[in-house]
This record gives sequence, C-alpha cells and structure tokens, in this order.
Amino acid sequence: MSNLRLRGRRFGPGQFAIMAVVNRTPDSFYDRGRTFGFDAALAAVDEAVAGGADIVDIGGVKAGPGDDVGPAEEIQRVAGLVEAVRDRHPDLIISVDTWRAEVGEVVAKAGADLLNDTWGGVDPRLAEVAAEYGTGLVCAHAGRVEPRTRPHRIAYDDIVADVISLTVDLAERAVRAGVARDSILIDPAHDFGKNTWHSLEVSRRLTEMTATGWPVLVAVSNKDFVGETLGGLPVDQRHAGTMATLAISAWQGARVFRVHDAASARQALATVTHLRRHP
Repeated sequence: MSNLRLRGRRFGPGQFAIMAVVNRTPDSFYDRGRTFGFDAALAAVDEAVAGGADIVDIGGVKAGPGDDVGPAEEIQRVAGLVEAVRDRHPDLIISVDTWRAEVGEVVAKAGADLLNDTWGGVDPRLAEVAAEYGTGLVCAHAGRVEPRTRPHRIAYDDIVADVISLTVDLAERAVRAGVARDSILIDPAHDFGKNTWHSLEVSRRLTEMTATGWPVLVAVSNKDFVGETLGGLPVDQRHAGTMATLAISAWQGARVFRVHDAASARQALATVTHLRRHP
C-alpha cells in the first residue's frame, strides 16, 4: 500500500486520518444549516481540530437535490472560510467538497490542500486544477450520474467491480494530468448513485478496493444506508451504526474517514489500531 501525502504530512499504511465535515449550507441533511453562518462554521472547524481532525472538508453545496447553487454562490460560501481557516490553523489540511473546476481554482488559491470531487469526475478540468496548484484530489464513484441527483432503480452487474474500475481510472487520469500520485485518494462514495444494498456490498468488500494500493477514503457518516439498515432510523440516531461501519472499513484498510463527529471517530479508530496490534 502506498503513502498518502497532504500538506507535508505523511499517512502510511495502517495510519488513519480523520476528515471532519463542515458545511456552509442552509440545508445540509445532517445539521440543517447549523454551520451555515460564517462564525458558526469557523467554530465548527475549531471544534473538529480539538476533537482530533487531521483534515477539515468544507462544502458549499448540499449533496442531495435542493435549491440551485451556482459557482459564484458556492465560491462566496467557501473561499473566505478557507482563507480564515488557513490563517487560524496553519498546519491543518483543508479540503473543499466541490465538483467544479472554477471553484477548485479559487479555493486552491485561498489555501485548500485537497479537492474532494464526490461526483466522480463530471468536470475533468478539476484534475487539471489540482495539478496546476499542487493540491490533492479525491476520485469518487457516483454511478456516472449528474451531481445532486438520485437515480431511480440504478443497477450494476457488480457494484464493487464498477467502483474500482471507475475510481482507479479517474486516479490514473489525474496522474497523467500532473497530480502527484501520492496525493490522490479513491472513494466508493456510499449512497451516491447507489441504493442501500450497493452501499452495504461495498462496505463488506472494501478489501478489494484497498488492495488496489490507492489510499481509500470512506464517507459513511450518518448516511441513509446506515439508517435503512437499522430499520429506518432518522439521521440523529445513526451514530452507533456509523461508528460500526467506520471500524469495519478501517479493519479492511481504509485510510481517511469523513465524519461529522471527529472525536468519536478518533476513539473508534484508536480502538481498531490497538486491536490490530494486540491480538
């Protein structure tokens, strides 16, 4: 397995990185706009860092369907926050959740270290931006769907094979575009272009993805597949299921974990580390 390097930090095989979510959106499925305000978002970053986050992932557009947010509005929501976080936490790895190259360029100039493309390369120029500004890149599998859509009855011959094929192809394309190989992650993107069965199958077979050698990011925190698996639990009751899925993912070799509760994730992953070292 390869090393992951972001902002001068090295995460080797067996080392875990916590990526905390901070959304500057008024309609996030999880916090319902709690961190939409600038000061609230900055405070959330401080809390995540105190809880052990290595990376903070800043987003300006809700993942699911909702009001249209154009590039200018997305930039307005995230660029100033990136600048403020960089000034406040000089050593923190800052990620921005965007699929748009024009947004990626602005936030890279503002101090972002990683571009988190959760929609699977719909704008191939984003990899070019990452190469030009020396940022990392997340290559995700979203089922080849349009951003912010939920496809009806999506199907795959083999979901894991499809995930691996697409994410590895995107990663290799990024390398050819000039992105540093050791700053690229692949992400199965649970629930993106997938139903609950697909997300569970990816979780069960994550070792097939980690066996590619690319560092794997998992973003399962409080997602719908967790709630549906546990009998239809609402978002605020999915914490235990989230921690269980994180632990299973870590045991199978995932390296970066995108979460809403950095402190709990840090404890869960520390437990996995000790279990693996002391059988």
